[in-house]
Amino acid sequence: MAKVPSITLNNGMKIPQLGLGTWGSPQGEVANAVKEAIDLGYRHIDCAFVYGNEQEVGDGLAAKIADGTVKRDDVFVTSKLWNTFHRADLVRPALEKSLQNLRLKQLDLYLIHWPMGYKEDGDIFPTDADGKTLFSDTDYVETWKAMEECLKAGLTRSIGLSNFNIRQVERILREGTVKPVMNQVEYHPYLHEVELSQFCRSKGIEITGYSPLGSPARPWVKSDDPVLLEDPKVIEVAKRCGKSVAQVLIRWQLQLGHITIPKSTNPKRIKENFDVFDFELSKQDMEVLGSLNRNERFVPMSMCAGHKYHSFENNEFKD
Repeated sequence: MAKVPSITLNNGMKIPQLGLGTWGSPQGEVANAVKEAIDLGYRHIDCAFVYGNEQEVGDGLAAKIADGTVKRDDVFVTSKLWNTFHRADLVRPALEKSLQNLRLKQLDLYLIHWPMGYKEDGDIFPTDADGKTLFSDTDYVETWKAMEECLKAGLTRSIGLSNFNIRQVERILREGTVKPVMNQVEYHPYLHEVELSQFCRSKGIEITGYSPLGSPARPWVKSDDPVLLEDPKVIEVAKRCGKSVAQVLIRWQLQLGHITIPKSTNPKRIKENFDVFDFELSKQDMEVLGSLNRNERFVPMSMCAGHKYHSFENNEFKD
């Protein structure tokens, strides 16, 4: 069984560099995927309330603790605060709900899922009569300060961000009292956010790259969208290495120094995604993959267009 390298966070905690993602994992398959992953050696599970499958993650994790495969402290569990819970008084109850779903007393990492808040006290995807998303004007700095209180209360061992841009991270560093340990962002060769990665890591904030395989199963995919897994240059690198395209894409993230969380519920693919520690990409191969950037964002969060805090629009910083 391969031993997954760990990265030490700025609070001294260690996080396994490779984890199992659960976004988009079909209901009814997640618990088995978690059990399969733990049996293979995964010790990092990435979750979120909005994925709608935290209870199944909890079932899988509880089963592997019960049968003695792992102890609770062996597995690093991340979850995320959804957009409808940004108001300060809603943050702790949202975290407590995720803990209840996961059957845990404490998370290892809790992230603000997006800087953009949605209208509170209703649906998790609130919309008006025309189907347009209803926004909240809650400032994510207020949200962050409530996250700090959850940390002090011992509900999570660390806190961080997800999908925050450089200037938003700077605001958190300037106005908060606890430095985030993480910024989880979309990252793959078609979206190679070098500046964001370098900035965060210069501040002691690690990067988790999600959608490392280009998120081919995303619900809004269109027939003419580019498919990272079918890119000829990536395929060429994979052939040269004698590995699958997915393995090469995961290895690229690891060699960039990122944490990464490929998602699958297929036992064969879960195993394949884990078998990435017996080879290295050459400097040339790393450069080939790094040259593919096309600013192709597979998770554009377009329903938040016009939101003051939309991290891809920078509206809050416009004159």
